[in-house]
Amino acid sequence: MAITPRLELRQGQALVMTPQLQQAIKLLQMSSHELMAYVEQELVDNPLLERADGDGGDGGESVPDAPAADTETPEAASDEPLDIDPALAFDEEPGGAGLSDWPAARGGGDGGEAFADRLAERPKSLREHLAEQVAIDLKDSAERIIALALIDRLDDAGYLVPPLAKIAGELGAALDQVAAVLARLKRFDPPGLFAGSLKECLALQLAEKNRLDPAMQALVDNLELLARRDWASLKRLCAVDDADLKDMIAELKCLNPKPAEAFGAVAVDIPAPDILMRATRKGGWLIELNAASLPRVIVNNRYAVDLGAHAADKPAKEFIAEKMQSASWLVRALDQRAQTILKVATELVKQQERFFAEGVAGLRPLVLRDIATAIEMHESTVSRVTANKMIATPRGTFELKYFFTSSIASSGGGEAHSASAVKSRIKALIDAENPRAVLSDDTLVEMLRREGIEIARRTVAKYREALRIPSSVQRRLDKGFMPAA
Repeated sequence: MAITPRLELRQGQALVMTPQLQQAIKLLQMSSHELMAYVEQELVDNPLLERADGDGGDGGESVPDAPAADTETPEAASDEPLDIDPALAFDEEPGGAGLSDWPAARGGGDGGEAFADRLAERPKSLREHLAEQVAIDLKDSAERIIALALIDRLDDAGYLVPPLAKIAGELGAALDQVAAVLARLKRFDPPGLFAGSLKECLALQLAEKNRLDPAMQALVDNLELLARRDWASLKRLCAVDDADLKDMIAELKCLNPKPAEAFGAVAVDIPAPDILMRATRKGGWLIELNAASLPRVIVNNRYAVDLGAHAADKPAKEFIAEKMQSASWLVRALDQRAQTILKVATELVKQQERFFAEGVAGLRPLVLRDIATAIEMHESTVSRVTANKMIATPRGTFELKYFFTSSIASSGGGEAHSASAVKSRIKALIDAENPRAVLSDDTLVEMLRREGIEIARRTVAKYREALRIPSSVQRRLDKGFMPAA
């Protein structure tokens, strides 16, 4: 039998991700700022899409007003929320070809890449810059929540204005815990942020340069003398001569007294929250989407009919049909996105209700799977919803992802305890210890086990060190009691 080239036509089935699904995934994980920018571009690219007015525009298909949900009624969404399982959400297509030309989700014809490039060109805000460092440096959820609260209270120059005690009270956290997080934030870039005064701001920058020696510290501590040009007093206090003082002053002038200014006039640009949360008269929580962060668009059906009536050739008619399909899909996708965010946020508030009532110590262990199981969605959907989405709560505005925390097993087989809550309990026990009977790590382990918290001694030691609490031996010495011989 001769071997010769030939053409064969075969029909089969293959799993391919549809463009609609790809675009739905992009929409779901966008922040409100990114979504607004995306929709603005769609309004430019699609003549059949227009911004919805309060009266509903021209009677076209539109995104409904922002829905709300009570935590006591989890099934709040009237339409089916969007759920995306990357392993399952594919269309079967004979031959695996053709879907790449589907017009409904091309995003203005640029495939999404041009839009991503435009977002990349947007200058990063100070909050975004600091939040990235928080995600890397702080692993504990309670510490992250405290850090974000401190970031949001910076002024335009980068100084921390409100008293720590007030911030701790709002978060329901111990003052020492907030102070420990603040100490770590003061090491973030750019140096000088989170200072309480100009002197501290300059000292932080000098320390970062390893230039905060005793002479320079004395100069920073006496800025009022520098302002009065009292050179004699400065030389005496700093123990330097004329040349050294001149060099020190020149070095001081190279520092930035307003370290946040490099990020724009407003240091901390807090994103508009996607979800609003408030207490109800019945004692529960009302969860609703922020209408200000939801772009509302409609399909201008009347204009589509007019264009279709004047379409002279087939390409023109195809263009109108493509834009009509794309506009209709976007309206439905925005609605599904809103419903999905609401459903996930409502369940998250239910799961972390103790935090909103009691503060940081009330944080419970929570992973994506817990939310996904409760609302019967895929973990990947929950992950996308909780990224870049902000919720305004009575305790501050936080990103949804910061409410997920690690857990410690219960010794009685009951509900697990969050690492944040255990840290808080360890600190409370040490704060209340008798100076004549300082608690060792082994004693803390036994006390926690009696309270139903199964924890190893090395974990207690790690948490104690993270809280910057000395060992029992050092605490005994600090309190004036020598260890027994």
